[in-house]
Amino acid sequence: MITAVKDSWALLLGIMLLMVGNGMQGTLLGIRGEIEGIGTFQMSIVMSAYFTGFLFGSFLVPKLIQGVGHVRVFAALGSLISALLIAYATAPNWVAWTAMRMAIGFSFCGVYITAESWLNANATNENRGQSMAAYMIVQSMGIVGAQLLLNTGDPSGYLLFVIPSILVSLSFTPILLTVGKAPRFETNRRMEFRRLWETSPLGCVGIFLIGAVLSALFGMSSVWGTQAGLSVVQISLFVSVTYVGGLVTQYPIGWLSDRLDRRKMIAIMALFMAIVTFATFLTTPPFWVLCIVAAIVGGMANPLYSLLLAYTNDFLDYSDMAGASAGLLFINGVGSSAGPLILGWLITSYGPPAFFMFIAGLSLALACYAGYRMTRRAAMSIGDTSGYAVVSPTATAFAVEYALDAVTDNPDEAEADAESVRAVEAASGMWHPAMADEPEAADPENASDNDADAKKSGTSSDQT
Repeated sequence: MITAVKDSWALLLGIMLLMVGNGMQGTLLGIRGEIEGIGTFQMSIVMSAYFTGFLFGSFLVPKLIQGVGHVRVFAALGSLISALLIAYATAPNWVAWTAMRMAIGFSFCGVYITAESWLNANATNENRGQSMAAYMIVQSMGIVGAQLLLNTGDPSGYLLFVIPSILVSLSFTPILLTVGKAPRFETNRRMEFRRLWETSPLGCVGIFLIGAVLSALFGMSSVWGTQAGLSVVQISLFVSVTYVGGLVTQYPIGWLSDRLDRRKMIAIMALFMAIVTFATFLTTPPFWVLCIVAAIVGGMANPLYSLLLAYTNDFLDYSDMAGASAGLLFINGVGSSAGPLILGWLITSYGPPAFFMFIAGLSLALACYAGYRMTRRAAMSIGDTSGYAVVSPTATAFAVEYALDAVTDNPDEAEADAESVRAVEAASGMWHPAMADEPEAADPENASDNDADAKKSGTSSDQT
């Protein structure tokens, strides 16, 4: 990883500064909304708007990049973010904040896509996995650092809006002065939802549910904290430990996922998260216990996101993984947009304890559905599973694709093998090109390990 950081240190520094700005504005708005007298449900609309904007950005930004290039898109959207971060303080009402937060979500999606493209262009086949790991670490460092900076000023003033604006502006310098020639940019066609559903119902349902959990956790924690009477220091610490928990558990869970049935892991992790949060809902624990709960929830929810992506890819050819990931990220975006809205209504109706009730309910639903799916499809042989890619919930489809490349032993060879299989099948009348875009004929409910072998050509990897 040292080599990867050395080769891309300026880019990673810029990304970390971007994440500081993003992390500050998310938590700060929840605190400032309470000061300005904005209702909980109105603030849930504000928080949801970021994820909606991010979702739109995933469709529109690639077209902008193809039209005017990486540098112009990055500079334009970065400048818009910097301006909007200050504008929050000048228009403290939920309607204006909703519009600005949607624009910021769109813009952050754009700068992530361009930064991730440059990062991948700077990486080699040997260090791509290390580069993506470093990328995730600096993202977490940036967000945790943002929570610490929240304690340097008064949330009712302007300083805490100015600081992230300055940091976002400064992030352009190391990135734009060090990146080389803009990388070749290609968009991937999203897999049809019908085929994605037939490939992995658990992947579709799980990604939707975990998207709602993560958006509620990271978008509404400060809103819940103000309603629960927590101080700024306590809210910032609560948010910090959720990210730290997610960072610490990603790699151990990834290691286990390459050796155990992933559905059992999904069910057990979701059930554990449901039990912990439901117990918190029933009691009124001290703050240090809340921090432990936050670390557990973050430590389960973040790896579950990566685990569901890996599980879906177990049943795909390598050539289909990028398209499937794009489809899953869209489903995640829909869930992320819905999560804060539902939680905002629950907190308005039932008070702050509804925060943990919401997470417990979604976690239990995921655990039960994973258990049900184990009765509908035979377990895949561990040796046939795809590699576990450590992916941040904030990553775009392009970062997910790069992460998949990093955990595939030889992507080019895997794709060549898949083409060879299709050529043989076509020659024997078993396959023809028109079938490429059609759903699998076999019933996925009764798919066996042999079915997975026929569909999957990528090699497994123990790399996490």
